[in-house]
Amino acid sequence: MQRRIFAPEHDQFRDAVRRYIEESVVPSYDAWQRQAYVPRDEWKKAAGHGLLCPSAPTDLGGAGADFLYSVAIIEELNERGVGGFFLPLHNDIAFPYLLELGTDGQKRRWVPGCVAGDHILALAMTEPGAGSDLGRITTTALPSGEGYVVDGGKTFISNGQTADLFIVAVRTNPHTARPHEGLSLLVIEADRPGFVRGRSLRKIGLHAQDTSELFFEGCKVPASNLLGPEGSGFASMMRNLQQERLVIAIGATAAARGCLALTAKYTKERSLFGKPLAEMQNTRFELAKMATAIQTVQSLVDDLIPRHMAGESIVKEVSMAKYAATETQFDVADRCLQLFGGYGYMEEYLVSRHFVDARVQRIYGGANEVMLELIARQL
Repeated sequence: MQRRIFAPEHDQFRDAVRRYIEESVVPSYDAWQRQAYVPRDEWKKAAGHGLLCPSAPTDLGGAGADFLYSVAIIEELNERGVGGFFLPLHNDIAFPYLLELGTDGQKRRWVPGCVAGDHILALAMTEPGAGSDLGRITTTALPSGEGYVVDGGKTFISNGQTADLFIVAVRTNPHTARPHEGLSLLVIEADRPGFVRGRSLRKIGLHAQDTSELFFEGCKVPASNLLGPEGSGFASMMRNLQQERLVIAIGATAAARGCLALTAKYTKERSLFGKPLAEMQNTRFELAKMATAIQTVQSLVDDLIPRHMAGESIVKEVSMAKYAATETQFDVADRCLQLFGGYGYMEEYLVSRHFVDARVQRIYGGANEVMLELIARQL
């Protein structure tokens, strides 16, 4: 499939990403799934291949690359069923906060380490009582001396066990009558006293990706760790959610494409009643319907990527893409597993990983029901 949004240099980069994934990630991925995290030396190896924060400015160690380089990374990981290596969270969901809100001093302090793999990033918004509704955040950061004292807890935090820097949504003004106006963003280092990692949460999928609880107990954070003006956190999070949801849509579409490809191959090799499964009309129709659904969401995603890169506000359209792509991903994984029969239910077959990994896509980044509400408001 020829996709016109990419230039030859993007295709060359994609080829290099694919080689790295096939040679380094795929052979080790089962071990990472068992230990429930990707080891730090792999993050360093990825950095050596230019896969960490490609959008970082060249004077801070990055490549100054456009978003299409990130798209190549997102797609290659997800198409091969190794999306639990959460490079896109580091590169395209957490890092933009540093890049867009950080002062020159903050960027010099943190960005080179993010590019080199010395600082793994995580974004800490979700709380036990605050998921898609960020206005319910209760973690506080109250003024104290030349900084803040942070108290509260977060949950479902991706990269929670391995991250060195956490971009944390906090309430710096707990008394405002308008809850959204009291939110701010702080960078909190993992070695700061008063910060405690909770347990590594056990999930039904994405086993290689560590997800954690976090606790802040009188954690003192200097004012120099504040990202953007105090009280501007909600607006910043809303602005960055456009890219976060587009990243999810890109990954979901690629995962569906990869799942379909391995299933089409299997149906040509598997015989039933004396002939290949692929020669049976039901199989052929199922494959055709899935291919059509994937192409439909791919066309939507490819339309939105350049518009997002141009700075266009496309909240409604990105909400549509996140909803449609993740629903398609799960439906494709379910149908593909069915075509594998009993073998599809076995962990040794990649289709089973596609199935369990797909389920969370409809929840994080804003549940799909929230996406429908956002779309409906703008009709």
